[in-house]
Formats: sequence, C-alpha cells, structure tokens
Amino acid sequence: MDIIKFIFSIIFTLIFIYLGIYSLYLFIFSVLGKLIKQNPPPAATAYSKFVIYICAYKEDAIILSSAAQALTIDYPKDKFHICVIADSMQPETIEKLKAMPLQVVEVVFESSTKSKALHAAIAATHQDFDAAVVFDIDNIAAPDYLHQINNYLHDGNRVIQGHRVAKNTETPVAILDAISEEINNHIFRKAQQVFKLSAAIIGSGMVLEFKLFKDTMAQIDAVGGFDKEMGLVLTRQKIHVAYADKAYIYDEKVSNPEVFKKQRRRWLSAQFNLLKTYGLTGFKELFVHGNFDYFNEIYQTAILPRILMLGLMPLMLLISLLTPGIGPNWQWWLVATACCYIGILVAIPAGFFNGKLLGAVLKIPLIFFTMLALLFKLKGANKKFIHTPHNPGAN
Repeated sequence: MDIIKFIFSIIFTLIFIYLGIYSLYLFIFSVLGKLIKQNPPPAATAYSKFVIYICAYKEDAIILSSAAQALTIDYPKDKFHICVIADSMQPETIEKLKAMPLQVVEVVFESSTKSKALHAAIAATHQDFDAAVVFDIDNIAAPDYLHQINNYLHDGNRVIQGHRVAKNTETPVAILDAISEEINNHIFRKAQQVFKLSAAIIGSGMVLEFKLFKDTMAQIDAVGGFDKEMGLVLTRQKIHVAYADKAYIYDEKVSNPEVFKKQRRRWLSAQFNLLKTYGLTGFKELFVHGNFDYFNEIYQTAILPRILMLGLMPLMLLISLLTPGIGPNWQWWLVATACCYIGILVAIPAGFFNGKLLGAVLKIPLIFFTMLALLFKLKGANKKFIHTPHNPGAN
C-alpha cells in the first residue's frame, strides 16, 4: 500500500507541477497585461505597399463578399493589391472574381492545405511589395487596418499580428469561441509584449515583410497549424512578432458544436504534432543560445486549451480534498485553481459580461468533456486537411 501511495503521490505531484506552472503563467500574463499600459507606435509618414492574400477553399457563397470588402479598405489604392487563392471554386465564382480589380490564382490540390495555397500565390506574385498580409475567406478588415499595420512596419517591426475579433455571437458556442479568441489575444499576444516576447501568430490578419514571408513559407509545408509552425520558425531566428491591438480583423466564429469539435481536433493535433517535432529544440535554444522567446513558443505548444483548465483545476482540487496525504495538499491546489480562474476572467473583455453569457457558460461542461475526449482521438487528424465550413450569413 505504501508503494502504491508513493506512486500516486509522484503522479499527482507531476500533474500539479504541470497545471500549477500553467495556472501561474495565465495569472501573471493576464494581470500584468491589464496593469501595464503599452503605447502604440507613432503614425507613419509614408505608405508601405501590401499584397493581401485571401485563402479561399470552396465556400463560393462567401468569397465574393469578402473580396469586395477587402477592396474597400481605407488605404491608397495603388498601395495594396488583392490576391484571391481560389481553391476548388466553381467556374461561375472564378468568372465573377476575375471581373473585380484583383488577382485570382486558381488551384486544385489532391489534398488542400493553406500552406500549399500560399506557396502557389507566392509563385504567382511578380510585383515588388513591402509586406504580405494573410486573410481567411471569411475575414473582414476594419477600414483602418492597413494604416494600423503600416504604423508598426515603419516603427521597425518585421512581423505583426492583427487583432482578430468575432463578427458573430448568435449562439452559445459562437460566444464561447469569441471569448476564447479574446482570452488568447490578451494573454498570448498583447500581454506577451509586456515581457518583450513574441505574440502568437493566428494564421489570418497577420503581416510579414514580403521577402521574410517568402523565405519563411519556403520552410513550411504543414497540413495543419502552419501559423504555429511559422511562429516557431521566426522566433528561432530571434525575429520578434509584434501585436497590433487596434488593427481589427473580423472573423467568423464557429456556431455549430460539431464543427467546433472538428476544428478543435485539427488544432489540438497540429499543436501536439509540432511539440513532438520541435519540443526538445526549445531547451537547446534556451540554454545554448539564450533564446527565451523561442522556448516560450515551444511551451505554448505544450499547454492545454483554457476550456480544459476550467474543468481540470476544480476536479484536481476535489481529488486532493478526498485523498489527503497523496501529492500536494488541497491548499496548494486551491491557490493554483484561483490563479487559473483569475487569469482567465481578467482576460475576458467587459463587453462579454451580459445576458448572453449565462447561456454560453451552461455549455462549458459539455464542451469540456468533448475536448477531453478529443485528446484521445487525435491520431490521423494532422494527416489530412479538415475543412471548417462557414456561415454566409455571419457578416
């Protein structure tokens, strides 16, 4: 019995170290991200020239509206160029796109991925640009988006992640998805800048110097998680990723629980696949080259989604109360749980605390168990592109 108790104590202690460090990470970044003000860069006195890549896989009903919206961005018209990567689109859609003042790159792959689409677009880009912008098919940029990004470029930043926000919150699942996005924006993007660390790249609404974009994409051929791999490639070279908090890009949030499950399975699989591929390099870069930024990116591939933390922390606190003398005592679990919940709550924008929130909160237990089950169903999810369908009426 003593041996069994000892083994369980070791297991619970290791779990506490993992979850405790993560909870403290959430708390420190979330709270300091609120307390420490960060000044935006000064207004630029010149205009950078942008190419905007819109990745469009099927979804013919959405791309025409998204492309038309992109053309209305409030920025000198000769200083930005729209390139739609039309993957598996209908002929009539292609025809309508070609009637617009933009470039259309038609592609059809046996197995489509965003990285393949961007490789094709880069090969079809023959003009000189200062920077490349990547949008998803459903993204709508705020009118001043390029002005905001331009300020960061002229302030010396080579990579900038814009502020992606929800354009739809009509269902409890969409609300939770929108809240999750804003929590990540605060903790893993805005607050990272307080410590001079790189913001996490999302995959849309991001901007890179054009040559850097081409060189970086040449190293990426991911099925899923190309954005996370890009963050690793950049930070390993000690290239900082800035976060433009006022450069808004409106993104459709998942409304359907089944679509949510498919999307999260793809994300989790990509995350843990990257951890398996790059994980050990983080320690070498930290201790040999002093690259804490890269190590921090690696750490972020090793952490669980916040929705799982909301369920696991009180569950482990309960277990510690029921099993005294095995592993850390319940007081330590209480402190860690408090850090976790405070960190997450502080990161939620005030605008979400309204009447709709209760309905969304009631969905958390179901989503928690769904996400927990997905951890055991990741095999093969990163071998094939999993398309997330969009809602044409979500604008």
